[in-house]
Amino acid sequence: MEKKTLELEGLRKIRKDYTYLINVFKEMLQSLGEAELAALINAENDSHEKKQSKVADEKLAQALGISFELLNLVEENAATQFRRKTESQFGLETTRGSWGETLKLWKESGVDEQKIADLLPKIKVMPVLTAHPTEAKRLTVLDIHRELYVLLVKNENPLWSVSERAEIKQEIKSVLERWWRTGEIYLQKPRLTDERSNVMHYFVNVFPKVLHLTDQRLLNAWKHVGFSPELLDGPEQFPMLQFGSWVGGDRDGHPYVTPEFTASTLQLHRRAALNILREQLVALAQKMSFSEFLNEVPTAFLSEIASQAKTLGEAGQKALKRNPSEPLRQFINLLLVRLDNTVDERFDLGDQSCYRRPDDLAIELKKLRDVLAHLKAGQVIKQYLFPVERLLACLGFHLAKLDIRQNSAYHEKAMAQLLQAAGFSDTDYAHWDEEKRLSFINKELQSNRPFLVAGTPCGPEADNVLGYFSEVKKYVDRYGTDGIGSVIVSMTRSLSDLVVVFLFLREVGLKDAHLPVVPLLETIDDLVAGPDILEAFLTHPMVQEQQKHKKPFIQEVMLGYSDSNKDGGILTSRWNIYKAEEKLTEVGDRRGIALRFFHGRGGTISRGGGKIHRFLESMPPGAMSGHIKMTVQGETIANQFANRLNASYNLEMFLSGTARQAMRTAQKEKDKKLYDIMDRLVALARSNYRQLLDHPQFIEFYGHATPIDVLEQSKIGSRPARRTGQRSLDDLRSIPWVFSWNQSRFNLTGWFGTGTALGTFQAQYPEDFEYLKTLAEEWPLLKYGLIQIETNLLNSDTDIMKVFADLVPDPTTKNELMQLILADYGTCLEEIETLMGASVEERRLSRLENNKLRHRSLQMLHEIQLRSLKKWRALDKKDAEEANKLLLVLLLVVNVLSGGLKGTG
Repeated sequence: MEKKTLELEGLRKIRKDYTYLINVFKEMLQSLGEAELAALINAENDSHEKKQSKVADEKLAQALGISFELLNLVEENAATQFRRKTESQFGLETTRGSWGETLKLWKESGVDEQKIADLLPKIKVMPVLTAHPTEAKRLTVLDIHRELYVLLVKNENPLWSVSERAEIKQEIKSVLERWWRTGEIYLQKPRLTDERSNVMHYFVNVFPKVLHLTDQRLLNAWKHVGFSPELLDGPEQFPMLQFGSWVGGDRDGHPYVTPEFTASTLQLHRRAALNILREQLVALAQKMSFSEFLNEVPTAFLSEIASQAKTLGEAGQKALKRNPSEPLRQFINLLLVRLDNTVDERFDLGDQSCYRRPDDLAIELKKLRDVLAHLKAGQVIKQYLFPVERLLACLGFHLAKLDIRQNSAYHEKAMAQLLQAAGFSDTDYAHWDEEKRLSFINKELQSNRPFLVAGTPCGPEADNVLGYFSEVKKYVDRYGTDGIGSVIVSMTRSLSDLVVVFLFLREVGLKDAHLPVVPLLETIDDLVAGPDILEAFLTHPMVQEQQKHKKPFIQEVMLGYSDSNKDGGILTSRWNIYKAEEKLTEVGDRRGIALRFFHGRGGTISRGGGKIHRFLESMPPGAMSGHIKMTVQGETIANQFANRLNASYNLEMFLSGTARQAMRTAQKEKDKKLYDIMDRLVALARSNYRQLLDHPQFIEFYGHATPIDVLEQSKIGSRPARRTGQRSLDDLRSIPWVFSWNQSRFNLTGWFGTGTALGTFQAQYPEDFEYLKTLAEEWPLLKYGLIQIETNLLNSDTDIMKVFADLVPDPTTKNELMQLILADYGTCLEEIETLMGASVEERRLSRLENNKLRHRSLQMLHEIQLRSLKKWRALDKKDAEEANKLLLVLLLVVNVLSGGLKGTG
């Protein structure tokens, strides 16, 4: 059976499973007396019209929302089954981006297995979970999704009897009723604690269980290609997977992230990590029932047990008595005593009675491994001890590293307030030029004295900045820096934006903690200026001091996909990020410093989203040190990690793709023709894109032709939609910017400007356009970029666009801008087909089927959305009750459309 046949089989399975679940859903609705509503919910397009129905908009929207989520579950399950079948029939290497494919590729390319084994421990990847205002699902509802997924898989077992299958169906119906009665969305704006609970679910309940599955995938692939097993034997020989979080640390335009919330988050992370490790050690002890009468346990190990028990006093003696004649269990019991002392923070008992750092526990587990190796219990090591050692290495005592992010403009205000409180005469820091700023900062950094006595009030921004750094100081003093990620400066425009952070750190006593200060390059201009900023930063005395103390020293640089897209359009954004990676890497290479790129990707293609392996493959050769961070935002967290098999798959893609890129070396000579073509094409694309955004009536068009006014009232995130509350394009966050265009089915953040650029380029440079065809086949950046742009085009709907555009009051404005938009849309589809050499129907079978199954329900939702939006906007401001009622309907539709479109911002 060919892979294409399996794909068609998978599409048939999706349709069959979806029809089954929809029918069960309808039966459930009918049992509740909702027959008319049930008649509107169908897996296939039919003649039912909402206009002829008396069903309330809210009920229909909720039912459609559930039907979308059922389809998402079915597609997720089908994708997992497809991967299993292709690997079973064609081998592990047939899964794109997998360890199987990567190892086979290296082997066939003649890469020595020792070289591969040497590379793997140098790989360090970190998904960073964020709670941007895009997550439309509550934790309770996510639990229901997981229950349904398990039941769907259970129902596939062909051995069930008729009565057993009927029982499963009844279970599904009961879960669907709970879901129906629970509702899908937040009716109150979620608190920060809700968002934190959401990401904690993944840190505590998903990742610890998935890590072993992910490691097993590498082991299976290693054996499959025939590499030496001893090269991949111990946990220290595996790639490092760690986790990060922004929830409780990211305060860029987020006024609710207080110093106290940061402190409680750090403590929550630590307690959760220690509890997980305790559970792991208890489970390990249950497996270590080795009798000292049947196993020759080394005398030195027995002496070690006696010595530790004596140090731990009465608790140590109890640990021995619990399992007499079972020394391995006794040893783990003693580890548990020390861990409990660590949890209780009994550091006063001394370092031999608790663990100051996770390395202390790692040393003890290594002693246990050596004893098991001495006893030739290799299988026991791999099956039981290895997962515990790996978990400790990945989670430490901190669970996830908390990044601290703030905007450079906020730091300017804080600095001005600090100077004023300290009695300086010139406190207008925001208006100092760069030379004056650097002269002042550099002079100050030569001293260790703070500006003020601790606790002196300065002003809201300064007090907040010093407040959360003070909480970080308390944490670092007690536990070390493991739980702290990076100090990230949003909108980094200059060297002073970075080094001023060292003054804040000095003020609270963190100057010598060597916390990594990281630039976030967001706009096109910042990406262009980035290499010069980095060069100056790496040569700054404070950073050179860090380089002496941290070996190996890795400089992190964060790249923003969202603001660069909003600034210049998708093609301009991707090309400038690509060139920035190359030039930033060149700076690092000149200085002998490896870079860790932190990719600030969003859930949508417009904001850097898409398949992880394709994203990694499209990076410039030589720009991957092996260290990488990547944000996983909003609804993408659930999409990637809600079930364990899917989570394992996505983590494998991340690890394998990073390793593959790290093996690639920089090209000695760049293809000058390629760069020249891309520079000209991107210049055209940016010009066309800005023609729309710089139109004098664009803001008016945008405000009417998208539901941005609804999103600004949204209850799906704790963060405000605008950074400072100003109603301008610059102040609008990139997430609601993308979200609003998606809701009105323009999706133009993912394609606009590209079509006209390609058409003009083909007319002006026909020979170079032919070369582009070759690049579209061979060059990952362009190939996957075009596929992603085409996906956004296919997810758009010109009919819905036109209806939304009709909401614009000025017909001249509407006609001018829609002409620009629709012309670019049509040209873009045609030009991508030309470049790819085949029609959409031939290449995008799954995407078209995906859209077909959703089309009718989406149309019904847009009818509700547009009707309610017109009424809401037309209401007198005094009619607050009716306005709130309509707003709830609109917010419900926003969430349901997000599920149907499988994305928000």
